[in-house]
This record gives sequence, structure tokens and C-alpha cells, in this order.
Amino acid sequence: MDSLFLKMLLVLAGCLMGLFCHLSGLWVGEKRTVENKPNFVVILADDVGWGDLGANWAETKDTPNLDQMASEGMRFVDFHSAASTCSPSRASLLTGRLGIRNGVTHNFAVTSVGGLPLNETTLAEVLKDAEYITGVIGKWHLGHHGLYHPNFRGFDYYFGIPYSHDMGCTDTPGYNLPPCPACPRHSPAASLGRDCYTKVALPLFENSTIVQQPANLTGLAAEYAEKATQFIQHARSHSKEVLVAKSSARKLACARNRMVWTTPIGSPDAERGRPFFLYLALSHMHVPLVVSQPPSSASSPGPYRASLREMDALVGQIKEKVDGHGEENTFLWFTGDNGPWAQKCELAGSVGPFSGTWQRQRGGSAAKQTTWEGGHRIPALAYWPGRIPANVTSTALLSTTDIFPTLVSLAKANLPPNRRFDGSDVSEILFGRSHQGHKTLFHPNSGAAGRDGEIKALRLAQYKAFYTTGGAKACDGSVGLEEHHQPPLVFNLARDCQEQLPLDVTSGEYQAALPAITRAMMDFLQDIATDNVSAADYSHDPAAMPCCNPQHVVCRCQAGC
Repeated sequence: MDSLFLKMLLVLAGCLMGLFCHLSGLWVGEKRTVENKPNFVVILADDVGWGDLGANWAETKDTPNLDQMASEGMRFVDFHSAASTCSPSRASLLTGRLGIRNGVTHNFAVTSVGGLPLNETTLAEVLKDAEYITGVIGKWHLGHHGLYHPNFRGFDYYFGIPYSHDMGCTDTPGYNLPPCPACPRHSPAASLGRDCYTKVALPLFENSTIVQQPANLTGLAAEYAEKATQFIQHARSHSKEVLVAKSSARKLACARNRMVWTTPIGSPDAERGRPFFLYLALSHMHVPLVVSQPPSSASSPGPYRASLREMDALVGQIKEKVDGHGEENTFLWFTGDNGPWAQKCELAGSVGPFSGTWQRQRGGSAAKQTTWEGGHRIPALAYWPGRIPANVTSTALLSTTDIFPTLVSLAKANLPPNRRFDGSDVSEILFGRSHQGHKTLFHPNSGAAGRDGEIKALRLAQYKAFYTTGGAKACDGSVGLEEHHQPPLVFNLARDCQEQLPLDVTSGEYQAALPAITRAMMDFLQDIATDNVSAADYSHDPAAMPCCNPQHVVCRCQAGC
């Protein structure tokens, strides 16, 4: 018997047994401790720049809802993604561990067999064990084949796309550079190079069912907003029906299904709803940019600004839903997966003042895929009325790896054992009782230079050190050559956030900082060497490609399969 199939059967059996025990416990009056546990909504934007947030950068005028959230909550100005590209960044957010530990060092492909290693524990799994209802809406990009699917990684509900929305053709191709054609309808299209996918359409999933292929990008943002608000409403439901999973083949939990969200019979939660965790991973601001109302005149905002406004409105809609029940206890965290994709020119966002001038003078961009500030310094907002103080700007050095341990702590749950974490519980900072963030952060190579996932750049207080530099492809087509630095390049970000002029290696400031930088790197590498680390499966198989109907060109289907 195929080993993967056997694993799926074992997981299914475990799910059924867990469901039986869960309901049995309810029927005999098992007590739950879900009271006072907060709800969590984590909104992750894609390829958003630090300067795309108006509250960060005065030149931006297109984010009124996010700006209002900043005024009503806490804004972080020194907040960083755990990697500068999609899959590694998302894996780190959901595990609290950098790719050098969790094994996800570069992006997964359409034909990827693997994903986030199965021995890594996700935030959803921890919260589900703590009696949370869990859902992910949007882009996954951590493996879609077999047990790597989000329904097997702790999420009760999934609605979205398995990877970036430029990794499959659609009938609404939107704005991209270079532009890509719509999906062919009658015969396979000729290959247009690595920038355009023409052999398979982008699938849209609800749980493990492909409900549309190709996905309709024009209406995708509205669908995400609708599904997110429905999820929140269902999680708050006061209905006393059993949470069931419906399948076209059979009614089995954890099988290929669509979820119907209600509250278990006899549960004390039936009177107030269970706490929920919603991970909303937006397609904005990744190309192709597709807006529901395209620019109608020369005076209209261009595609990027129009898409930014649409994202802002979507976030505002979710916030309004969260605010709609004054008695609710919901923590909303907004951030991004990495910086803007500079090679997309006017279809890319703003890094604000974090221009990476040293690199740009030598060719290439200093944004997404790089370890320059523009690649990983991202906007971040925390909103929780009555708990997080309003209109506060925090300069604490924080990371997306902090989301995992912070939410686990707030949920009164336990971190997974036998592994170390790069993130920290930052709830004291959120509540205004501390201003002390990380002293050090480590920035993994993310495609521009060096071996993917290796740590060749680090932050120590105000200093940023590079042992390897390189520029990703820029708008002008240039690429910065990989360079190695021993001793490292060191910038003082407190007075040079543009990373323009490294410290003179003969200066007293450099000589004073270097020993601490060297020690921090050595200690980190020693910590990795003694940790329980994972390795992701990056093998490929055409059979792993999501396909609703192999008999049709580009696997096209619209009614679900």
C-alpha cells in the first residue's frame, strides 16, 4: 500500500477517534476552559511595502482603514518578516521558527510533493488543542499535496489558493510585468517562459475540494471577505447543533469535505460560542494586480494604488465585523510576508526610507528576496480595544516569529516541546508594560544571494551586519552580484536606515560592535547545531499538481469536483 495513502488513513482514523472522544466528553458533561480566551485574527498581506501604510509614510494616501487601526491600536515601525519570500516567511509565522530550523528555506512549486515538514507543529494545531475553532482563508503556499494540505495542519476550515496567484493561468490575468495571457480554452498554449503559467489554471479550494479552476481573480477579494466574515459569525454561533463535516461521498470528519460550522450539543460553549483563530492570507499586493473596478480614466489611481485601496477596504470590513460585537474579545494583528517585489516596477510597493542604497548603487534591488531592510521590514499593526493601548508607536525590534509564542501564551496554551523558537512572547509590549524587543534578529538568505535559508545577515541593536550581500532583479533588469564580506559590512541603522554607508572597519565604533556581532552569530549557529531541526521535501511530481478535470485544457472546471 502506498505509504502516503497509509499515513492519510491513519490521520483520518485519528481524527474520527478524536471527534468521538470529543463528543463523548461533551455528552458526559466534560468541562471546558474556553471562557475568557481571546479570539485571534491574523491578516497577512503579500509583498506589501513598509511605505505602503499611510501611518508609516506620509506619501501614501490610500490606507484610511489601516491608518485608523494604527490610531486605535499599536503600530510597530521596526517589525520584520522572518524571511524575504513567500513560503519561508509563512512557515516561520506558523511555527515561530526560522527556516533553518523548520526546513522551509525557499518556495514550494505547483508540482511540489512536500511542504512544511509534518513534524513541525503549526499555530493552528496548538490552538485547536486549546479548544479553538481554526480557519485559514487565502494563500497557503506550504504544501498542497496529501497531508501537507491545511486541513491536515490544524485548520478546521480552508478557503483559498494553494500558492501564489501568479502560479497558474486565469481568465482574468490582471496587471503583471511581463503581462501574461488568459487561460487557453480549446487547446494547450505554447510556453511563454517561467514568468507565465499556461499549462494549468489556478485552483480555488474549499477545504480539500477544488471549487473553481481557474479561480476568478476579479471577485476573489470579495469572496475572501465574505468567507472571513462568515467564519467569524459561525465561530460565534449560538446554535446547539453538532459541528459536522459533509462530504459528497460520506459524512466523515477530516475527509475531503466542506465544513458546516455550528456549536457542539451540550457544550457550555453553546451559550457563548468557542474562541476562534482566523488566519487571513491576502493576495494583495502580489502581482497580478486585479481590482474589482479597474481605473476608468487618466485621473484614476493606477493599478497598484487601486489594489492597495481594495486591500485597505477589505481589512476595514474585517475590522468592522470584529467591532460589531462589543462584548467580543478579539485581537487583530495585521502585517506582511515580505517587502515589495521591485522588479515589477510601478506594480510594486514602497519600501519607504529603507532603500538599501549601498546595494542599489551596485545593481539589483534591495527589496523582496534580499536581506536588506526593504526586503524584510514590513508594516505591522496590533488592535485589541481595551487591552492594547491606542495610538501608540512602538520602536521595539520584533518579528513575525513572535506571533506564534504570543498567541499561544494569550490562549493559555503550551508551546510544543523538544524544539527551540526564534520568536518570543511579546504580550508585555502589546499591553504597554514593556518596550524591550529582541536584541538580535537573524535574516535568512531568501533568493538574491547565498544558499537559501542560511543566515548571513543579522541585526544587533542598532547595527545591521552582512556577511553576504546581493541584489534581486530590479525594475531596470539589473541584478546585484553576490559578494562575501569578512569582516562583515556593518551599518548603523539609527543614523543610516537607507543602508548607504557601512562603518569604516578601522573606526572605534566598528571595532566596538564587531565582537558582539561575531559572538551573536556564533551563539546562534551553536544553538541551531543542538536543536531539533527539520528538512522539507522539495521533490517534484506532476501528479501533485492540483487538477480539477485532467480531461480539460488547463484542468478547467467551474462547478467543483
